[in-house]
Amino acid sequence: MFAWTSEDLQILRLSVTVAALATVASLGPAIAVATLLARRRFWGHSAVNALVHLPLVLPPVVTGYFLLRAFGTRGPIGGWLADTLGLVFAFRWTGAVLAAAVMGFPLMVRAIRTSIESVDPRLEEAAATLGASPGWRLLTITLPLAVPGILAGAILGFAKALGEFGATITFVSNIPGETQTLALAIYALTQTPGGDAGVWRLAALSVCVSFVALVAADALARRTAVRR
Repeated sequence: MFAWTSEDLQILRLSVTVAALATVASLGPAIAVATLLARRRFWGHSAVNALVHLPLVLPPVVTGYFLLRAFGTRGPIGGWLADTLGLVFAFRWTGAVLAAAVMGFPLMVRAIRTSIESVDPRLEEAAATLGASPGWRLLTITLPLAVPGILAGAILGFAKALGEFGATITFVSNIPGETQTLALAIYALTQTPGGDAGVWRLAALSVCVSFVALVAADALARRTAVRR
C-alpha cells in the first residue's frame, strides 16, 4: 500500500485541475470542428483535418516550442494577451492548461466526429422538411444523439491532458507548485538519486486516475457502437 504524501496529493490536484480546465476549454471548439468535418465537404477539408491532428504526429517538444514562440510574453499572441489582459501563459499553470488542451484536442475531435457521423442524416433531413434550421437540427437532433461520443471524447482528452509531458515541459518548464504535474514530477524524481519511491507513488496515482478515465471512455464508446 502506497503512503501518499501531502506533496503527492498537491501534485495530483494540480494535474487534475489542469486536465479538467483543458478539457472544458477544448470541448466547445472540438464539437464545432468535429461537426464541420463530419457534416460538411469543402475545399481544404483534408488540410483542416490534417491540421487538427498534427499534434498527434509532431514531436510534443515541437508543439511546445511553437506554443512558446506564439504565446510567450514576447510572442505575437502571448505579448498582446499579457499587455492587454494581463494573461500570461509561459512558465505559468495557465500555460500548462493551454499545452494540455492543444495535445488533447485531436483525440476529442476524432471521438466526437465518429459519433456525429454515426447519426443517421435522414433524421436531420426529416427535420429540415418540417422547417427546422441547421442550427436547431444540430442542437435538437445531432448533438443529443452524439452525447455518448462527446462524453467519450471529453474523457479521452482529459486522460491525454493528465499525462501530457513534452509540450508542457517545453512551454512552461517544471516548476514545483506552479507547473509541475504528475508527468513532470515523475520525470524530476527519475533524475534524483533515491527518487524511486516517489516515482512509484506518483506512478500509482497516475495509473489509477488514467485507468478510471479510460474504462469510462471505453464504456461510452461501446454505447455509441450499440446505437449505430
